[in-house]
Amino acid sequence: MFQFPLYNDIVEQSRREIVEAGFEELRTPEEVDAAFKRPGTTLVMINSVCGCAGGIARPAAAHAIHYDKRPDHLVTVFAGQDKEATARAREYFEGQPPSSPSFALLKDGKLCTMIHRHEIEGHEPIEVVQKLQAAFDQYCDEV
Repeated sequence: MFQFPLYNDIVEQSRREIVEAGFEELRTPEEVDAAFKRPGTTLVMINSVCGCAGGIARPAAAHAIHYDKRPDHLVTVFAGQDKEATARAREYFEGQPPSSPSFALLKDGKLCTMIHRHEIEGHEPIEVVQKLQAAFDQYCDEV
């Protein structure tokens, strides 16, 4: 399948932004399983190339983790790119519809809460930071 070079640049930039923020990229179902089996809390960012991911979700993720309470692990899967890894991650989000971008917070591999696209798109990044940090307050230990 032919892809435009600009699209590939956008995908790479989208990957790089979240990895540089400190998130571990999970690209295979096996990597997802291994990451989600780790004890403690795990924040999962379901990344995408849409405008609300780049303008709201990724910046919010990068800022939210600088907080007194934060997840033990930070990971990301890329919807529309790493399809098998994203599908496996979504298997852990029982009862939740697919949504990207979005965030899931797991504790010991079990879903605690999600922030869906409709809670990101059209909101200010600071509002998403506050939603994430409220989840950290509820489910995470102090750093």
